[in-house]
Amino acid sequence: MGDALQSLGTPELLALAAALGWASGLRLYLVVFVTGLLGWMNWLELPPGLQVLEHPALLGASGFMLFVEFFADKIPYVDSLWDLVNSVIRIPAGAALAAGALGTDSATMALVAALMGGTLAATSQAAKTSTRAAVNASPEPFSNVGASLLEDGLAVGAIWLATQHPLVFAVLLVVMVLLMWAVTWMLFKFLRAAWRRVFAFASKEA
Repeated sequence: MGDALQSLGTPELLALAAALGWASGLRLYLVVFVTGLLGWMNWLELPPGLQVLEHPALLGASGFMLFVEFFADKIPYVDSLWDLVNSVIRIPAGAALAAGALGTDSATMALVAALMGGTLAATSQAAKTSTRAAVNASPEPFSNVGASLLEDGLAVGAIWLATQHPLVFAVLLVVMVLLMWAVTWMLFKFLRAAWRRVFAFASKEA
Protein backbone atom coordinates (compact mmCIF):
# COMPACT_ATOMS: atom_id res chain seq x y z
CA MET A 1 0.00 0.00 0.00
CA GLY A 2 3.06 2.17 -0.17
CA ASP A 3 4.94 4.80 1.79
CA ALA A 4 1.93 7.15 1.74
CA LEU A 5 0.46 5.06 4.54
CA GLN A 6 3.36 5.55 6.91
CA SER A 7 1.74 8.44 8.75
CA LEU A 8 -1.72 9.97 8.97
CA GLY A 9 -2.68 13.62 9.22
CA THR A 10 -5.86 15.03 10.69
CA PRO A 11 -8.02 14.51 7.56
CA GLU A 12 -6.87 10.90 7.31
CA LEU A 13 -7.50 10.27 11.00
CA LEU A 14 -11.00 11.70 10.76
CA ALA A 15 -11.70 9.60 7.69
CA LEU A 16 -10.16 6.51 9.30
CA ALA A 17 -12.35 6.91 12.39
CA ALA A 18 -15.45 7.11 10.20
CA ALA A 19 -14.30 4.18 8.05
CA LEU A 20 -13.63 1.95 11.05
CA GLY A 21 -17.03 2.72 12.52
CA TRP A 22 -18.94 2.24 9.27
CA ALA A 23 -17.07 -0.89 8.16
CA SER A 24 -17.43 -2.50 11.61
CA GLY A 25 -21.16 -2.79 10.99
CA LEU A 26 -20.37 -4.91 7.94
CA ARG A 27 -17.22 -6.84 8.86
CA LEU A 28 -15.93 -6.17 12.37
CA TYR A 29 -13.32 -8.93 12.49
CA LEU A 30 -12.02 -8.07 9.03
CA VAL A 31 -11.67 -4.43 10.06
CA VAL A 32 -9.80 -5.29 13.27
CA PHE A 33 -7.51 -7.79 11.54
CA VAL A 34 -6.66 -5.67 8.49
CA THR A 35 -6.06 -2.51 10.53
CA GLY A 36 -3.86 -4.35 13.02
CA LEU A 37 -1.97 -6.12 10.23
CA LEU A 38 -1.24 -2.85 8.46
CA GLY A 39 0.21 -1.43 11.67
CA TRP A 40 2.14 -4.60 12.54
CA MET A 41 3.74 -4.67 9.08
CA ASN A 42 4.64 -0.96 9.36
CA TRP A 43 2.51 -0.08 6.35
CA LEU A 44 0.35 2.22 8.46
CA GLU A 45 1.30 4.27 11.51
CA LEU A 46 -1.67 3.65 13.74
CA PRO A 47 -2.68 6.31 16.29
CA PRO A 48 -1.87 5.35 19.89
CA GLY A 49 -5.46 4.40 20.63
CA LEU A 50 -5.39 1.73 17.92
CA GLN A 51 -1.91 0.31 18.40
CA VAL A 52 -3.30 -2.50 20.55
CA LEU A 53 -4.66 -3.96 17.30
CA GLU A 54 -1.06 -4.75 16.31
CA HIS A 55 -0.57 -7.19 19.20
CA PRO A 56 0.03 -10.74 17.92
CA ALA A 57 -2.58 -12.17 20.30
CA LEU A 58 -5.25 -9.80 19.00
CA LEU A 59 -4.18 -10.43 15.41
CA GLY A 60 -4.52 -14.16 16.02
CA ALA A 61 -7.94 -13.85 17.66
CA SER A 62 -9.34 -11.48 15.03
CA GLY A 63 -7.84 -13.60 12.25
CA PHE A 64 -9.54 -16.71 13.60
CA MET A 65 -12.89 -14.93 13.92
CA LEU A 66 -12.44 -13.52 10.42
CA PHE A 67 -11.90 -17.06 9.11
CA VAL A 68 -15.10 -18.27 10.78
CA GLU A 69 -17.12 -15.25 9.65
CA PHE A 70 -15.88 -15.49 6.06
CA PHE A 71 -17.63 -18.83 5.62
CA ALA A 72 -20.57 -18.34 8.01
CA ASP A 73 -21.55 -15.13 6.23
CA LYS A 74 -21.91 -16.90 2.89
CA ILE A 75 -24.35 -19.65 3.95
CA PRO A 76 -28.07 -18.83 3.60
CA TYR A 77 -29.84 -18.29 6.95
CA VAL A 78 -26.58 -18.94 8.82
CA ASP A 79 -25.55 -15.45 7.73
CA SER A 80 -28.67 -13.92 9.29
CA LEU A 81 -28.14 -15.86 12.51
CA TRP A 82 -24.51 -14.72 12.55
CA ASP A 83 -25.61 -11.11 12.08
CA LEU A 84 -28.09 -11.43 14.95
CA VAL A 85 -25.47 -12.86 17.31
CA ASN A 86 -22.84 -10.28 16.37
CA SER A 87 -25.15 -7.27 16.39
CA VAL A 88 -24.48 -6.80 20.10
CA ILE A 89 -20.75 -6.29 19.49
CA ARG A 90 -20.46 -4.54 16.13
CA ILE A 91 -21.97 -1.22 17.19
CA PRO A 92 -20.00 -0.74 20.45
CA ALA A 93 -16.86 -2.02 18.72
CA GLY A 94 -17.33 0.49 15.91
CA ALA A 95 -17.68 3.23 18.52
CA ALA A 96 -14.54 2.05 20.34
CA LEU A 97 -12.45 1.86 17.17
CA ALA A 98 -13.49 5.35 16.08
CA ALA A 99 -12.72 6.70 19.55
CA GLY A 100 -9.32 4.99 19.44
CA ALA A 101 -8.50 6.71 16.16
CA LEU A 102 -9.30 10.23 17.41
CA GLY A 103 -9.54 10.30 21.17
CA THR A 104 -5.97 9.97 22.40
CA ASP A 105 -5.50 13.63 23.38
CA SER A 106 -9.05 14.66 24.24
CA ALA A 107 -11.90 13.01 26.09
CA THR A 108 -14.32 15.23 24.18
CA MET A 109 -12.97 14.08 20.83
CA ALA A 110 -13.11 10.48 22.02
CA LEU A 111 -16.80 10.89 22.89
CA VAL A 112 -17.61 12.63 19.59
CA ALA A 113 -15.75 9.93 17.66
CA ALA A 114 -17.49 7.17 19.61
CA LEU A 115 -20.92 8.63 18.83
CA MET A 116 -19.99 8.97 15.17
CA GLY A 117 -18.52 5.47 14.95
CA GLY A 118 -21.42 3.85 16.78
CA THR A 119 -23.99 5.62 14.60
CA LEU A 120 -22.20 4.63 11.40
CA ALA A 121 -21.84 1.04 12.60
CA ALA A 122 -25.56 0.92 13.45
CA THR A 123 -26.39 2.25 9.98
CA SER A 124 -24.35 -0.35 8.11
CA GLN A 125 -25.41 -3.13 10.50
CA ALA A 126 -29.11 -2.35 9.94
CA ALA A 127 -28.66 -2.22 6.16
CA LYS A 128 -26.68 -5.46 6.15
CA THR A 129 -29.16 -7.34 8.34
CA SER A 130 -32.26 -6.24 6.43
CA THR A 131 -30.60 -6.87 3.05
CA ARG A 132 -29.53 -10.37 4.04
CA ALA A 133 -33.03 -11.18 5.28
CA ALA A 134 -34.39 -10.18 1.87
CA VAL A 135 -31.66 -12.10 0.03
CA ASN A 136 -32.50 -15.24 2.02
CA ALA A 137 -35.93 -15.18 0.43
CA SER A 138 -34.18 -16.38 -2.72
CA PRO A 139 -33.73 -20.19 -2.84
CA GLU A 140 -30.31 -20.16 -4.53
CA PRO A 141 -27.10 -19.55 -2.50
CA PHE A 142 -25.21 -17.45 -5.03
CA SER A 143 -26.81 -14.16 -4.06
CA ASN A 144 -25.63 -14.69 -0.47
CA VAL A 145 -22.07 -15.33 -1.64
CA GLY A 146 -22.15 -12.27 -3.90
CA ALA A 147 -23.52 -10.00 -1.17
CA SER A 148 -20.93 -11.27 1.31
CA LEU A 149 -18.01 -10.75 -1.09
CA LEU A 150 -19.28 -7.24 -1.82
CA GLU A 151 -19.27 -6.46 1.90
CA ASP A 152 -15.71 -7.84 2.19
CA GLY A 153 -14.59 -5.50 -0.56
CA LEU A 154 -16.44 -2.51 0.87
CA ALA A 155 -14.85 -2.94 4.30
CA VAL A 156 -11.30 -3.19 2.96
CA GLY A 157 -11.91 -0.48 0.39
CA ALA A 158 -13.22 1.91 3.03
CA ILE A 159 -10.02 1.62 5.07
CA TRP A 160 -7.82 2.09 2.01
CA LEU A 161 -9.79 5.03 0.65
CA ALA A 162 -9.97 6.76 4.04
CA THR A 163 -6.18 6.72 4.41
CA GLN A 164 -5.37 7.49 0.78
CA HIS A 165 -8.12 9.87 -0.33
CA PRO A 166 -10.00 11.09 2.76
CA LEU A 167 -12.06 13.75 0.98
CA VAL A 168 -13.24 11.31 -1.68
CA PHE A 169 -14.07 8.84 1.08
CA ALA A 170 -16.07 11.49 2.98
CA VAL A 171 -18.23 12.22 -0.07
CA LEU A 172 -18.78 8.54 -0.83
CA LEU A 173 -19.57 7.81 2.82
CA VAL A 174 -22.36 10.41 2.86
CA VAL A 175 -23.81 8.85 -0.30
CA MET A 176 -23.54 5.32 1.12
CA VAL A 177 -25.17 6.28 4.42
CA LEU A 178 -28.11 7.92 2.63
CA LEU A 179 -28.50 4.89 0.38
CA MET A 180 -28.34 2.53 3.37
CA TRP A 181 -31.04 4.48 5.20
CA ALA A 182 -33.27 4.32 2.13
CA VAL A 183 -32.62 0.62 1.53
CA THR A 184 -33.17 -0.27 5.19
CA TRP A 185 -36.49 1.58 5.27
CA MET A 186 -37.75 -0.01 2.04
CA LEU A 187 -36.65 -3.52 3.02
CA PHE A 188 -38.13 -3.12 6.49
CA LYS A 189 -41.50 -2.33 4.94
CA PHE A 190 -41.13 -5.24 2.51
CA LEU A 191 -40.16 -7.74 5.22
CA ARG A 192 -42.95 -6.55 7.53
CA ALA A 193 -45.50 -7.04 4.75
CA ALA A 194 -44.05 -10.47 3.95
CA TRP A 195 -44.30 -11.59 7.57
CA ARG A 196 -47.90 -10.39 7.73
CA ARG A 197 -48.75 -12.51 4.67
CA VAL A 198 -47.04 -15.54 6.21
CA PHE A 199 -48.93 -15.16 9.49
CA ALA A 200 -52.21 -14.61 7.65
CA PHE A 201 -51.68 -17.78 5.59
CA ALA A 202 -50.75 -19.77 8.70
CA SER A 203 -53.88 -18.55 10.46
CA LYS A 204 -56.10 -19.66 7.59
CA GLU A 205 -54.45 -23.09 7.49
CA ALA A 206 -54.95 -23.49 11.24
